[in-house]
Amino acid sequence: MPLHVPPAPAPALRTVLTALASPTAVREARTPSLLRSQGPATPELPLPVHVLDELTPAGVSATRLAGWRFLIRCGDRAVAAAETRLTPDGWVFSHFFEGPYIASTERALRQAETMPQTCQPRLLSVPSLYMLTLWLHGDSTADGASGHPAATDLLVPLAPAPPGIAAHRPHRVAELLPVLTHRVTPAPLLSQPV
Repeated sequence: MPLHVPPAPAPALRTVLTALASPTAVREARTPSLLRSQGPATPELPLPVHVLDELTPAGVSATRLAGWRFLIRCGDRAVAAAETRLTPDGWVFSHFFEGPYIASTERALRQAETMPQTCQPRLLSVPSLYMLTLWLHGDSTADGASGHPAATDLLVPLAPAPPGIAAHRPHRVAELLPVLTHRVTPAPLLSQPV
């Protein structure tokens, strides 16, 4: 499927480029892969990061944009990621990081490119489950900074996924959200005899 990656805000990209050019920012990032990388590091594949703060039996509340994530490529592979966030003064660089979500994001994007429908890739974080998904939004022309998952959108859990949820298996939002809602809804307390 053709992926229509939404353009990142220019100020967000500038903050990442500035951080990459700063030896202090790279050194303090504590990302060994970025420190050891040979050749130029370039930010690629900007993805808006949306957060789903609340799952309720009634449905999905709108997501909120938390920032933009850029994969940092050195040579032929992504070695780290850079995250930006919006403040009252505009976009700022937040941090560099590495770990399993880098390779998992790349794998999910490659997987999405083989699907028949066109979509817009985003990241959807579900903090209450410590879960990150690649959100394949069906409206490829939508503003990447807003909206909420449509029932027909696809969510691809990234590894490591919560126990019982298979990583890299695409799910329609209408199928996966009830499972997630059940997981975050506290079980009713048993009444105690008096």
